[in-house]
Amino acid sequence: MPTEGIAELSSQGDMTSFAFGPHTIRFRTSRHLRRYTDIKEWDNGYLVVTADYDTLGKVEEYIDLVPVLRNLFFDPKEFLAPIKGVRLSYA
Repeated sequence: MPTEGIAELSSQGDMTSFAFGPHTIRFRTSRHLRRYTDIKEWDNGYLVVTADYDTLGKVEEYIDLVPVLRNLFFDPKEFLAPIKGVRLSYA
């Protein structure tokens, strides 16, 4: 159920998805990633998450969305401004 100001993070195979509003941004990750299990921190485009790998188990990971957004020709300040938090989204 969508919540205003909340983005969604998920993964499938070697791809991570970050969705907010009408946009879903996908970027490659390790093929060993099983899934993200926890979002520890959201700081305006910077995520601290717990990721579960089939080779390492659960580890703390860091995702910086700003360079990803720039590479896709998004204005990071404009895109990130309305996002108040992030939740995991797995079917």
